[in-house]
Parts: sequence; C-alpha cells; structure tokens
Amino acid sequence: QLQLVESGGGVVQTGGSLRLSCAASRTLSTYAMGWFRQAPGKEREFVAAISWSGSTTDYADPVKGRFTISRDNAKNTDYLQMNSLKPEDTAVYYCAASTIATMGPSVSDYDYWGQGTQVTVSS
Repeated sequence: QLQLVESGGGVVQTGGSLRLSCAASRTLSTYAMGWFRQAPGKEREFVAAISWSGSTTDYADPVKGRFTISRDNAKNTDYLQMNSLKPEDTAVYYCAASTIATMGPSVSDYDYWGQGTQVTVSS
C-alpha cells in the first residue's frame, strides 16, 4: 500500500507563493502523479499531473503559467510550486498516484491519495 503525505500548505496573501510537497512511503518511480484541489461545496478538480519520468506535464487551464509540478524520484517526492496565488485558489490540495501511469485529469485515474493540505489565499 502506497502512502502519500502532503505538506507545505498555509495562509498566503494574493500574489504570494507556496510550494506543496508530497512524500511517498516507497518509490514513486513507476507512478504518474497528480495534484487535485477541492474547495468547500465543490467537487474535487484536477490541477496538474506529471509522468513517471517527469518528462511530461499537464495543467488545468486556471493554473497554467502560475503553477509548476515537478518530482524527485530519488527522494520519493513530488512538488507543486504555486505562484501568483489568487483567492480562488483557496482549497484543500491533494496529491495522488496512478498505478497505470495514465496522467489523466480524472479522480478515477488515480489509485492512491494523500490526506490533503489546506491552502488559503487572502485578498
């Protein structure tokens, strides 16, 4: 069973930056990884994904040009660098791993999930 633990969330002002980390209990080198977020009263939505090698990334339109997903397989960790944050980015952020490395944008594409970390952007 793969366990994922997110960290790095917090409260930041509009325009600020945060870097989220997702640490795995064992090697991530065979998994595609994704980040999702869920705001109160809304469904969980796709934010970004990265292939097992790190050579391919994908982003949701609202975060393109502001967020960057990356990974360090040697550290069993992936990251989400968030810049130019906006109040609408406020949500609980979850990392996820896909055993079949689909890198898809759907919740159902991923098999393992972290517990989430809160990001709050104040205006």
